[in-house]
Amino acid sequence: MTRGGGNGLVDAALGAGGLAVFLALWELVPRIGLVSADYLPPVGRVAAALGAELSDATFWTALGDTLTGWALGLLIAVVAGVTVGIVLAVVPYLREATASTVEFLRPIPSVALIPLAVLLYGTDLRSTLLLVVYAAFWQVLVQVLYGVGDVDPVADETARSYGLGAWARIRYVLWPTALPYIMTGVRLAAAVALVLAVTAELVIGAPGIGARIAVAQTSQAVPEMYALVVVTGGLGLLINTGVRAVERRALAWHQSVRGEVAP
Repeated sequence: MTRGGGNGLVDAALGAGGLAVFLALWELVPRIGLVSADYLPPVGRVAAALGAELSDATFWTALGDTLTGWALGLLIAVVAGVTVGIVLAVVPYLREATASTVEFLRPIPSVALIPLAVLLYGTDLRSTLLLVVYAAFWQVLVQVLYGVGDVDPVADETARSYGLGAWARIRYVLWPTALPYIMTGVRLAAAVALVLAVTAELVIGAPGIGARIAVAQTSQAVPEMYALVVVTGGLGLLINTGVRAVERRALAWHQSVRGEVAP
């Protein structure tokens, strides 16, 4: 039996109530003059600007550009992170040989690569992909390494004693243990990828929502700018919800998900 529907309704009501309070405060603050409406437009004006954006075909083109950079970058980062992590785990001494390199490269902020991306690719989609892949790759790789490190050595030795080859041990021993960590890495990488995609568009001028935010800001179209910021927030919420749904489905057998089900 799943968790009672009453709790879900209560959670939804609390969430909706919190959002309503936030929107009411947002509407009230510029109305009473605590903040100038020139810098923080009331919700009504932002909603009107959002409606205008949604009816503009160029907005949907920009949204598609942002999602393309996000999805391609995330896909490349996940495939590369999982592959490299497993290779480092199964090849003797390779992890030790690369540990210092990983620790040197991982702390470098992706935004520090913006000048390099501009020099290499200009405002092309490849600039966005460079930043997205670099940022998201480390999120996945680190979680894969944690997952591999959590493999039960007794289970691994038992698999070896039964004559299982490297691929069979990866499939039946390493993968089930590492998968929860991998899904955590994918969830973190999905959020980071969106941040870097919008940042690249905002700073470099690559096509997408970030570029439209920059144009709105420079042209003093403040309500439109806030409307686009709201869009990015909603996009992040949808992505997080979608990735969590995939995570729950992929880990339906795992205790971390089964623990959400009441006896």
